[in-house]
Amino acid sequence: MTELSMGTVPVADCHNDLLLAVRHLRERGHRDPFGDFWLPQLRDGGVALQVLPVCTEEQFVGEGALRRCLLLLEEARRFAELHRDDVVIVETGAELGRALSDGRIALLLAIEGAEPVGQSVEVLDVLWRLGVRMCSLTWNRRTMMADGVAERATGGRLTALGVDSVRRMEQLGMVVDVSHLSEAGFFHLAEVAQRPFLASHSSCRAVAGHPRNLSDRQLGVLAETGGFVALNAFGPFVSDGPAPGVEHFVDHVEHAIGVVGEGSVGLGTDFIADVADIVDPVLTGLLIEQTPVSATRGLERPADFPDLVRAVRRRLGTTVAARVAGTNLIEFLAAHLR
Repeated sequence: MTELSMGTVPVADCHNDLLLAVRHLRERGHRDPFGDFWLPQLRDGGVALQVLPVCTEEQFVGEGALRRCLLLLEEARRFAELHRDDVVIVETGAELGRALSDGRIALLLAIEGAEPVGQSVEVLDVLWRLGVRMCSLTWNRRTMMADGVAERATGGRLTALGVDSVRRMEQLGMVVDVSHLSEAGFFHLAEVAQRPFLASHSSCRAVAGHPRNLSDRQLGVLAETGGFVALNAFGPFVSDGPAPGVEHFVDHVEHAIGVVGEGSVGLGTDFIADVADIVDPVLTGLLIEQTPVSATRGLERPADFPDLVRAVRRRLGTTVAARVAGTNLIEFLAAHLR
């Protein structure tokens, strides 16, 4: 194979907040924002698997978190039913395999930050029954389970509730996500975890110094525990300088492979620009200057994936490009989804 064809390379993205954008537009009267914008983007990008996180916006923190979470999960079910010939929500490795065989885009439901769980571990069981298969303990802020990276100065580890929650997620078969978790919380989670965990949208601090990125020590723990890192394409996490481009992102790919190995690196692009245009409150507490929202040039939305795959191929070869684009994440999830 001398030329990388997007027709033969499945792309898997571990993080896209499109659910927020779709819900906000539907609340404003748009009938089908997923079908009008996001579905063509995913198809143009060659996406075979898309993780859909539910993130709690600032105005819903507290008692409104679970209600908002349920509405967003129902939003995903709604457009999956509306576009059943193109997409399907998957809950097991077998269902993921069938979706790939059928040529439908597999959608995996996730929770970004455990605000909807509150102080009741049993809510994890409810979310599991609703199809959630991945969950992180925090966004940038503090939850009852742990401190997010914006609270890193506290040095806080997991709370007792956080430890119990990790154990319950593992019992259920829910993949534990460490993106956004404070560094002390990360290492505490690594101590108590019994199953491999992942970082759904985190890049490399050795390449760009933002606190949302993972240190080489953290990446090393992921490698030692059989975990996975999906790299974030959000501009401030990609480069310490202005106007990062695709090659800067490939720097993270190359560095991560050097630390965790080529089989444990994938994409968690966090395409926020198109979401932020619609969902203003999501930017609160994002740990960046809010204006303007900085995207990575040439890697701003799913339709840009073919250019990224070609850039990885030029630097690291065809096999690595295919693995990072999608095969690695698909294989990791297929192995860990029950």
